[in-house]
Amino acid sequence: MMSSQYHGWLIDKGSLTARLKKKCADFLVKPVQLVSAKPFLDEAALLRIPVRKKLLIREVMLMSNKQALVFAHSVLPTGSLRGKWIGLSRLGNKPLGATLFANPQVKRTPITYKKLASHHVLYQHATRSMEVRPPYLWARRSVFTLNCASIMVTEVFLPQLLAT
Repeated sequence: MMSSQYHGWLIDKGSLTARLKKKCADFLVKPVQLVSAKPFLDEAALLRIPVRKKLLIREVMLMSNKQALVFAHSVLPTGSLRGKWIGLSRLGNKPLGATLFANPQVKRTPITYKKLASHHVLYQHATRSMEVRPPYLWARRSVFTLNCASIMVTEVFLPQLLAT
C-alpha cells in the first residue's frame, strides 16, 4: 500500500462526506463511540488545551456496501459545543462534515497527514473490527474553527476505500 494510492484522498480540501456520497450511493455513518475522555498528547497540543481536560470524543465509520471506508476520530472541546455548534454532540449517524462544510464562516487549518503504524492508537481503533490488518494506514488531520471554537478531525483511510 503506497501513499500515492491515497494521495488524492489525503490532500483533498473539500468535504470527505460529500466526496464519499458522490462516489457511494449507499453511504452511511456508523457511530462507534461518543465519550468524554482526555485527548491524546498531540491533540491537546494542537488544540492548545490542557492534556488533563476531558473533551467529547466522537468516533465513526464512514461506510458503503457494508464496508468501512474511513474511520473518523473527532475531538470536540466542550467549550466549542455552543452557538451554531451546540448540536454537534448529538449527531448520531449524521456526518460531522456536512455540518462543518455547510457554514461558510467555518475555517479549516491546512491538512496534515501521517502514516500510522500498527502500534498507533488510532490505527488500533480503526482496525478494531478488521480480520486482516494492513501493515499501516494513512490518516489526515485538520482543525475547524468557528469564531473562537475549534474542533479537530482525524480521518483514517481504510484499504476498502481503494476498492470503491
